[in-house]
Amino acid sequence: MAISPRLELRQSQTLVMTPQLQQAIKLLQFSNLELRDYVEQELERNPLLERTDPETPEIEGPPEAPPAAEPQLEQLTLDADAPASRAAEEATDTDYDNVYNNDSPSDAAEAYGSSDSIYPERNGGGGFDEDLPNLEGTLATSASLKDHLEEQMKITITDPAERLLASVLIDGLDEAGYLILDVADLAEQTGIGPAVIEALIRRLQRFDPTGVFARDLKECLALQLRERDRLDPAMERMLDNLPLVARRDTVALMRICGVDAEDIADMIGELKALNPKPGNAFDPAVAQTLIPDVFVRRGGGGWVVELNSETLPRLLVNMRYHSTVQHRARGKADKVFLSDCLASANWLIRSLDQRANTILKVATELVKRQEQFLEHGVRQLRPLNLRTIAEAIEMHESTVSRVTSNKYIATPRGIFEMKYFFTAALDSTDGGEKHSAEAVRAQIRELILAESAEDILSDDKICDLLKVEGVDIARRTVAKYREAMRIGSSAERRRAKRLEKQISQ
Repeated sequence: MAISPRLELRQSQTLVMTPQLQQAIKLLQFSNLELRDYVEQELERNPLLERTDPETPEIEGPPEAPPAAEPQLEQLTLDADAPASRAAEEATDTDYDNVYNNDSPSDAAEAYGSSDSIYPERNGGGGFDEDLPNLEGTLATSASLKDHLEEQMKITITDPAERLLASVLIDGLDEAGYLILDVADLAEQTGIGPAVIEALIRRLQRFDPTGVFARDLKECLALQLRERDRLDPAMERMLDNLPLVARRDTVALMRICGVDAEDIADMIGELKALNPKPGNAFDPAVAQTLIPDVFVRRGGGGWVVELNSETLPRLLVNMRYHSTVQHRARGKADKVFLSDCLASANWLIRSLDQRANTILKVATELVKRQEQFLEHGVRQLRPLNLRTIAEAIEMHESTVSRVTSNKYIATPRGIFEMKYFFTAALDSTDGGEKHSAEAVRAQIRELILAESAEDILSDDKICDLLKVEGVDIARRTVAKYREAMRIGSSAERRRAKRLEKQISQ
């Protein structure tokens, strides 16, 4: 077989992920907060992009500044006989002898006779604005846990070395007030004996709020019970077996603590009244408001779907600025940079518009498919997958997946993530329409919430009740759904119901 060079012509199709295409795909899966940050970065990077205010008409560029006024070269005179002075006297109906030029507090004090005037002197001798607090200084702020403990430390601890060690321990607290520093490691780093550190920790544990500087939940609860004079031997044994308390295993607790069921109920009631995270009262976390991307409301005899305009960035390309800079571009690098900025700005605006239209298409189809859920609630949620929506709107399944990620839709029944409406299907016992897994979970939750202490439903019983309603489900599936909703077994629920009944009595 001879080897020789030759020319061949072949035709093939390949998918090339250009930077613009990658940007469009990235924008689809961005949440509204991520999109806002991305747009802010583009506004800083691209000088041709501008944010437009929806309340005002769009303009091609910033208004031109008015020409600067010519400086006045006329010399001002303070002569009382001058025409300007006479005009001022006539206008103010006074003369210049009655005008006070007190430019400083000291001048004002002299004008009123002495330094004991009713106008107090101000440090610095400047105008009144100099000593006024700034706006930030007038805002109300809540004290942090660290500040609260340091104020108590300044009063109770006077030794400088102990204060320094106490500051280290205060810095070693987490948000809940628990001490996360290891005493052995701290002793090795500072050269201070572990016994000295433990003694200081016991002093700090007397600080307010009670329970801070505890190493674990048991110690935190013990500190609060000791302050209430309720840390008896039976309560100590209960604290040693907190997992049994969590499982409501009253029989085992009665045997360990050596008390009857009534005392166990009272002791558990006392534990519930304690604060397991005393530090959370300070520096509360600010709840982030969930902003929906789509609104759904009734209107025109059906459901109206509209985008949330607050989450849509409004951008435009400043062509006036582009024209001005283009004429001033001198080198090839400047022209290439300007051309890239223009192309990037136009592509970003088109990508944002395409993203908004795609979200609206997917949301409209979701509402159409889940109309019964909007009308009657979660029990009427229908099984749905991404392929069904993708085929309906003639898009790829991966596109629908990106659109529904981190996007929220506000309905009369609450705010839901778009992924919530895609649920698995469970067969029907009569071979009819399939049931949504989320709807079945809601049925299981309703059955468990309606049970009484005397009639606790087992997983087998729940399975039989669902089959009566037409849901073909196995017992292990019921158990899986129940555990996913963090609902205990029938034995745990029975003990919890009985314990609550005893506590209420």
